[in-house]
Amino acid sequence: MSDHNHDDHAPADDDGNTVTEFEILERALRELLIEKGVITAAEVNAKIDDIDSRNPAVGAAIVAKAWTEPDFRMRLLDNPRAAVGELGIDPGDLAELVVIENTPEVHNVVVCTLCSCYPRMILGIPPAWYKSSPYRSRVVADPRGVLAEFGTELPGDVTVRVHDSTADLRYLIVPMRPAGTEGMSAEELAELVTRDSMIGVTPARDPA
Repeated sequence: MSDHNHDDHAPADDDGNTVTEFEILERALRELLIEKGVITAAEVNAKIDDIDSRNPAVGAAIVAKAWTEPDFRMRLLDNPRAAVGELGIDPGDLAELVVIENTPEVHNVVVCTLCSCYPRMILGIPPAWYKSSPYRSRVVADPRGVLAEFGTELPGDVTVRVHDSTADLRYLIVPMRPAGTEGMSAEELAELVTRDSMIGVTPARDPA
């Protein structure tokens, strides 16, 4: 799916980028907290730098370990925060993390219908299409159609489930392990795990 335009009537920042109502509220609250001395600008910048350093490779390492270690997979599904903590990964402290597996019978896909809630501490910055109004509305109404636009064609007997991420809830999808990957190391398997496969719009890559 290609990037989509935002509301034509939404304001723009100094760089000409669209600014959402939530971003305006966040900026106002941040400036107020700094003015009141609750936080400092340096603390905000340090947190932003930490978030920006996160990328889908973090999530890919989690998925690859789940593929190769059944005991870890069970812990990840049962208690995601504790399981990722075993890898020294901090999922953040503001939202519950839920991990769901894709299977031959059920394909899961994630959306945030209200804004762009996303497991940034595990997947990094969300793609533009994830935040777009067309994706947020259409994947709920026509998930198979949206998946097809990403090149994901599912058999008719596969159930598609759409999960709505919120401010208090984040999802990580464990895609199915590709065939022909027996004997591959966790590091090699991680190369097959993409950001889109952990959102659920595509499967993991097939091995070369």
